[in-house]
Amino acid sequence: MDSADPSREGSRPDPSGRRPAQPRADRVVPGVWRLRLPLPWPGVPHGNAWAVATGDGITLFDTGIGGEGRLANLEAALRQAGFELGDVRLVVCTHTHADHYGLAGPIIDAAGCELWLHPAWDHVRRFVEDPEGSLHQRIEVARQSGVPAEALERYRETRKGESPTIERLVPPDRELVAGVEVPTDLGPWQVYETPGHAPSHVCLHQPDRRLLISGDHLLGRISLFYDYGHVPDPAGDYLGGLDEIKGLDVGLCLSGHGRPFRDVQAKIEATRTEATDQLGRVRDSLLDGPKPAFETIADLIGPDNLTPATAAWGLQIALAYLDHLEATGEAESSEEDGKKVWRLAG
Repeated sequence: MDSADPSREGSRPDPSGRRPAQPRADRVVPGVWRLRLPLPWPGVPHGNAWAVATGDGITLFDTGIGGEGRLANLEAALRQAGFELGDVRLVVCTHTHADHYGLAGPIIDAAGCELWLHPAWDHVRRFVEDPEGSLHQRIEVARQSGVPAEALERYRETRKGESPTIERLVPPDRELVAGVEVPTDLGPWQVYETPGHAPSHVCLHQPDRRLLISGDHLLGRISLFYDYGHVPDPAGDYLGGLDEIKGLDVGLCLSGHGRPFRDVQAKIEATRTEATDQLGRVRDSLLDGPKPAFETIADLIGPDNLTPATAAWGLQIALAYLDHLEATGEAESSEEDGKKVWRLAG
C-alpha cells in the first residue's frame, strides 16, 4: 500500500474545508527564487520548486505536481518572480515523485529545454502507465503484510480511478550522477546521489554560495518516507545518503517542502537519530515473537496515532525497516499462511 506521503498520493480534497494554498514566489538570495506551489493533500499544503538565474533565463529545480490547473499555478508563481515558462532554460528534478516531476512534460513543451534526471527515474513508470495494476500490486503487498481484508477493500474503493498526477513520463536528456554539474549564474551545482526516499533522488550543492537543494532527502521538519518496493534496502540507502551530504559546507538548505533552513549539519544528525529510533522500535516489536509487518505499525508510530492514513504510511516505513534488518542479518522472513512473517534472527 502506498502512504499518505505526497509523492504517492492521488488528488483528494482537504476535508477541513480550508482554502487551498496559493502559488507564491519569494526571492531567497540574489538569483534564487522559491516557487511555493499548492498541493492537494491535507497536512501538506504546498511544495517547492526553485528558480535559479541562468543566462537570460532560469534553471528550474523541480516542477510541482501535475493535474488540472497545476501548470497555471506554476506560471503564476513564475510571473511573481518576473519570469514565464519560456524563460526556463533547463529543468532538473531531485527525484521523480509526482510533486517534483509531475509538470516536466508541459514545461519542456513550452520552453523547448532539456530535462536532467537520475538514471533510476522510471520507478514511477507503472504508476503512470498502469495505475490500476499499480494499485493491485500495492494491495497485494498489504495483504501479504497482514492488513485486514475490510481495510484493503476500503483502500481499493478510495483509490481506484485516481490520476497519477504526472502529466507524462519524460526521460532525461542527461543523467544526474556523481561528477555531473548543473551550470547557473551562481556557479555550478554538484550532484550527490541520495536514494532512499526515492531510487531517483539526488541533492545538488553549490559550494561557492554554500547552498544545498535537498529535495525530500532533508527537510526542515523531519518527516521520513521510503518509496518501498523498488530496491532491496531503501532505509539503508537513505542512511547512506545522509553520509553522502554530511561533509558538505552548507549555509542554507533549499528543501522540497517548507521554508529554507540553516543549521544543516544539526538537521542531518537529528534526521539520522529519528531514523535510528524508528528502526529500533520496529526491531523491538519483533521481541514479542514472529509477526507480519502490519502488526509492527502500532509499535512504530504509537497506538494512539494509528489511523487509516497513518497506517498506510506506517506500513511502507515498517517494511523498509524490516528489509533493512534482514539486510543486516538482524531479522529474517518466511511465508506462513499466505503472509510474510518477520522474526529476529538467531
